[in-house]
Amino acid sequence: MSLVRPLRLLLLGAPGSGKGTQTSRLLKQFPLIQSLSSGDILRSQIAAGTDVGKLASSYIKNGQLVPDATMVSLISNQLEQNSWLNKETSWLLDGFPRTVEQAAALNGVLESADANLNLVVELDVDQKVILERIEARWVHLPSGRVYNLDYNPPKVPYKDDLTGDPLTKREDDTAEVFQRRLDKYNQEIVPLKEFYDRRGILSKVSGNTSDIIYPKLSQLLLDEFGH
Repeated sequence: MSLVRPLRLLLLGAPGSGKGTQTSRLLKQFPLIQSLSSGDILRSQIAAGTDVGKLASSYIKNGQLVPDATMVSLISNQLEQNSWLNKETSWLLDGFPRTVEQAAALNGVLESADANLNLVVELDVDQKVILERIEARWVHLPSGRVYNLDYNPPKVPYKDDLTGDPLTKREDDTAEVFQRRLDKYNQEIVPLKEFYDRRGILSKVSGNTSDIIYPKLSQLLLDEFGH
């Protein structure tokens, strides 16, 4: 089965809820869907030393969020460069927007191109489970590939599968630090969900592992956009 009409999807979920994993599985099952990750864009801009990258890096190094206007501009420009600002192309956003202010600004850009989001899915994962995952999480920083020692371990311990580079334990990947990120997410997600619920495009899939969530997510897409 495949999609018969264009899908413009936003995945919502707490940090550590598995949005990247779900995205990878969706792209394999539905080749027509293309993905845009705000984290990947930020990393590429920073690595390239662009003006936006330098600006973003200065905020990140100080532990601050990149301003909404900068993020909206970054995402909008990328959508335009990819020629996705139309009603025929299927794509999904991962990691943006995070706040209702970002959502409203992005909505204005998409609306003017007749390319509004037509599905928003919240990945509902028990946050106690997320904290347990975080303690076991290691990352290949250059690519952003994430491993978990419990359920998605690297083939060689503490080495990236593709490059063999050593993996890194990020400073904020501890339960204490990560709880603060979850607290902030919990504050921001309510108005963001209300924003999309008012537009009639919000759904939710629940589960504590990728293997539980993914079949539900896949079926939701097929029910709404497949045949």
